[in-house]
Amino acid sequence: MKSFRTIAFLAGAFASLVCSAPAFADELVVYSARNEHLIQPIFDAYTKQTGVEIKYITDKEGPLLQRLLAEGKNTPADLLITVDAGNLWHAASEGLLQPVDSQILKENIPANLRDEQDRWFGLSLRARTIVYSTERVKPEQLSTYAALGDEAWKGRLLLRTSKKVYNQSLVAMMIAEYGEEQTEQIVRSWVANLAAAPFSNDTQAMEAIVAGQGDVAIVNTYYFGRLLRKQPDLKLALFWPNQEQAGSGVHVNVSGAGVTRYAKHPEAAVKFLEWLSSEQAQNLFADANLEYPVNPKVAPNAEVAAWGTFVPSPFNLTQAGKLQEQAMRLMDRAGYR
Repeated sequence: MKSFRTIAFLAGAFASLVCSAPAFADELVVYSARNEHLIQPIFDAYTKQTGVEIKYITDKEGPLLQRLLAEGKNTPADLLITVDAGNLWHAASEGLLQPVDSQILKENIPANLRDEQDRWFGLSLRARTIVYSTERVKPEQLSTYAALGDEAWKGRLLLRTSKKVYNQSLVAMMIAEYGEEQTEQIVRSWVANLAAAPFSNDTQAMEAIVAGQGDVAIVNTYYFGRLLRKQPDLKLALFWPNQEQAGSGVHVNVSGAGVTRYAKHPEAAVKFLEWLSSEQAQNLFADANLEYPVNPKVAPNAEVAAWGTFVPSPFNLTQAGKLQEQAMRLMDRAGYR
């Protein structure tokens, strides 16, 4: 779906007009891979507070990156907002984002949740963790991601397809932690334990657990939260793996943003990014999708906090992009479809 915050007109004409107009500091143009209902309230809040009007286009991350590449210097976009560090890394590696030197962003966002060259910054955090049947599994039976390949889970494990970037980033971060050889052994053991062919999304995997098709799965936390809202008596719970291993932890990822390389309003774009990382705005950005704030000074909302606390993986999420192609080849070799 594509939408404009203000009066819509053809994208080509829009780009042409913006590029030929003076660079007013009272407006910003954002390309966003987050759905409109998640970002519009945030944009509205910023406009109300600052008077800066935000025009936006929403689409999938692939088309947005292609659009930025095609537009080049003529792009009207000041910021790119997208999900998954792998996508943010690709945008940066294609030269679509510019470095931002902001002490505010460095103070508000932990180093492992932002680009090593400060081209993108995580703004909300999600964990990709284990979900299990509370009717057939006891939490003490669970321990690590790797242990899901043990014989005890034969015919009980459910996974989402390897074609989704969330799993590609998960495996990429495992390569960063364990190396390629050990990670491939783990993924092969998962495939051997599958109770069904991989599902197209996390919700289907959880619904299959409820239906008795399997007992455990790996999902993003916000999908669990969405399903729990619909089914308050849901017989599922989250488990935080890798908590007993020094230097390890729960795999986390981000939705985040960067200032585009050819932004017409770069200073205003940085100000908006800084505001999004602030204590004032963090819950607005995270709560919309049942995610965690990245700013450690900000507590998650009550629904998210009820899932418990965990130690996240300390590895920099830049690795999710750098090792993504390697992860995809590994999953293909391991038979993970």
